[in-house]
Amino acid sequence: MPRKILVVDDDLATLKFVAANLEANNYDTLRAQDGKEALKILEKEAPSLLILDIMMPSVDGYEVCRRLREWSQVPIIMLSAKCDEEDKVKCLDMGADDYLCKPFGLDELLSRIRAVLRRSDMAIPAKPAPPTYTSGDLDINFVERRVKIGSCEMPLTVTEFALLQELAVNSPKVLTYQLLLQRVWGPEYGDERGYLYVFIRRLRKKLELNPQNPCHIISIRDIGYRLK
Repeated sequence: MPRKILVVDDDLATLKFVAANLEANNYDTLRAQDGKEALKILEKEAPSLLILDIMMPSVDGYEVCRRLREWSQVPIIMLSAKCDEEDKVKCLDMGADDYLCKPFGLDELLSRIRAVLRRSDMAIPAKPAPPTYTSGDLDINFVERRVKIGSCEMPLTVTEFALLQELAVNSPKVLTYQLLLQRVWGPEYGDERGYLYVFIRRLRKKLELNPQNPCHIISIRDIGYRLK
């Protein structure tokens, strides 16, 4: 069954270009030209992925991402003509799963889509996962994709869960930055260390009593991370 993708961009030419090429690659598409329309569609439909432009009138991409993360963990790829590191980090911190700079090539866009959908599908990690993982107050159910700290359930995005799963399955081994990027994001990644910094910070905010002094996700300086 074709995956359904919502494309949101106030530039009609970009919207038509992206949607037409996704349909040519066997994806179903939904279209919106502003944030308000996008939020209405998201409430009615259940897309597998959201491709979201940042700079839009009225409700911009940042606000759509913020509101959506209050009730949904659908994967989000942000699009923007602003390509500095600060904007990328802001988007990832708000809950986006990936960031693509305009102008972009079709092959790059399709590659990012495949990578995000692989994580959403919970591709089997390099080492087979047991049904559950428990360490102290951290409890992970890989089958149900549920994470608890004590009695409190913590909602994770697909990328956050994929990263935590990779660390848990290989615990207590140290996984290098490059290895984590390639196993979680895909073989086309490897130099985007900033992605790891942001997603580890997001996980620590949700899982650690004191994110500045973590007891679960441990940094190994200049090498990578491990789950204690």
